[in-house]
Amino acid sequence: MLSICVWKRLSEANPKMPPTLIVKCPKCSGYMLTTKGQKTKICPYCGANVNLQKAQRIAAANTAFEASEILRKLKSERGFDRKP
Repeated sequence: MLSICVWKRLSEANPKMPPTLIVKCPKCSGYMLTTKGQKTKICPYCGANVNLQKAQRIAAANTAFEASEILRKLKSERGFDRKP
């Protein structure tokens, strides 16, 4: 697993990367990260093939690090944080 510092540095290293989006799976309501312009993605929770053009967008971020922080907060609010 990458440390937060390395992850942040990698995500900010390429300014040409498209924004990172957080979308919601229409089948299981799980959150997933994707890049703007990507058309489909397999949900990591239920295996559904998600059309990202039609999926509900929850948030957008300029870097993958920002998006992962938003996603961590959303999951924590839903009770899916890693803390015992």
